[in-house]
Amino acid sequence: MQATTMSFSIEPVTHDTVVIRIGKALDFRNAADFKAAAQEQVRSGVRNFILDFTDTGILDSTGLGSIFSLYRQVSPMSGQVVFASVSRPVQVVVQLTRTYKVFRQFPTVDAAREAVR
Repeated sequence: MQATTMSFSIEPVTHDTVVIRIGKALDFRNAADFKAAAQEQVRSGVRNFILDFTDTGILDSTGLGSIFSLYRQVSPMSGQVVFASVSRPVQVVVQLTRTYKVFRQFPTVDAAREAVR
C-alpha cells in the first residue's frame, strides 16, 4: 500500500524498508511534514529509507536537517538512509555540504533496493 502525504509518497518495499519519493522540494515549507511522516514509519518498524530525488528541484538546509534527523533515529538500530536517482539540483547540495560522506547514493531506486536488502 502506498501512502501519500502533502508532497511525499511512501512506498513499502519490505516490512522494514520504504521508498519515500520526495517530490518537487524538501525545504522549510514541508520539512516538518517529512519528519513526521518518517517518524511514523520508524514507529511502525521501518529501519531503512530510500529517498527518491528524481523530481526534486529544491533541497535546503531545513530539508537536509530533517534527513539528518531521520539518520540519527535509525542509525542506532542498524538502519540506513540512502539517496536514489539524485537530481542535478540536489546533487549540487550534496556536493557542497559533503553529504555524500554520510549517505550512500544510487543511480536508480531499483539499485538502492538491491543494496539495502
